[in-house]
Amino acid sequence: MEKKDINLLFMGTPSISADVFEALILDGYHFVGLVCQPDHPVGRKGIIEKVPTKLVAEKYNIPVFQPVKIRADYSFMDNLKVDLVITLAYGQIVPQGFLDIPRLGCLNLHGSLLPKLRGASPIQTALINNEKVTGVTLMEMVKAMDAGRMFGKKEVVITEDDNSTSLFNKIRDAAKELAIELLPLYINGELKGEEQNENEVTFCSLIKPEQEKLDLNMNLEQIYGWIRGLSDEPGAYLYLNNQKIKIFKAKMANNLATAPVGTIVQADKHALLVQLKDGQLAILELQKEGKKRMDYRSFINGNQNLLGAKFD
Repeated sequence: MEKKDINLLFMGTPSISADVFEALILDGYHFVGLVCQPDHPVGRKGIIEKVPTKLVAEKYNIPVFQPVKIRADYSFMDNLKVDLVITLAYGQIVPQGFLDIPRLGCLNLHGSLLPKLRGASPIQTALINNEKVTGVTLMEMVKAMDAGRMFGKKEVVITEDDNSTSLFNKIRDAAKELAIELLPLYINGELKGEEQNENEVTFCSLIKPEQEKLDLNMNLEQIYGWIRGLSDEPGAYLYLNNQKIKIFKAKMANNLATAPVGTIVQADKHALLVQLKDGQLAILELQKEGKKRMDYRSFINGNQNLLGAKFD
């Protein structure tokens, strides 16, 4: 069956979704619509901006649907004659009534190697957990969250230099490759699908704003993972002298314990070291509230009496 003869509907909202959406359009697939989250205010002025996938849809004259709650309203499906739905980071739970409509079903590109990390934040959580490998899974959408049959996976290696920004880019590229490779096989009925092993299931939840503040009760490896998982956006933070300090890049320096937790034990051209409960963290890039992001040397040069000061 020709790509152009299949009516596809894409569901997705952020930039990672937009890139995959456009890649499929350019690969020759015919999309009868996009479903994405409503446009939202951005920045201090609260200016309403179109979500990234909507910009792609408008570029190619594809109809856009932005239900506030898709569980309550998917009447737009009545006249679209959708054969297959492709989803990546849509942002809402899709009801069973919707899933039952497309004759070829609904597929989701999930940013983990299922059954690990079902849920809302698989890419960030892989970093938070200090995983070495993650990936993308093409899976069947079912009522239970990320629980459907798997049709294929692509692994992504996580390096020490990765943070959520770079890992999102790697996952985006892997998702493009996986979708372009497997969609023709799925459409032609050549992929049977594999059930997930429920004994291997792990979950991740949406990261809440209060979790952006680092918990100094955590150990060195955990704090290192949270810094990577929250960088570049929104950024993990601590307070120093009652000022919010975002920490964008760090490394685990050693396993020494020479001062109370949170204390700056070194602040010179060689390092900015903070004592944690089971070792010391070297902060490499950070940002004082109201200032630009900078490396640790610039921060030290602009701030006096750091040695012995304490993060909380």
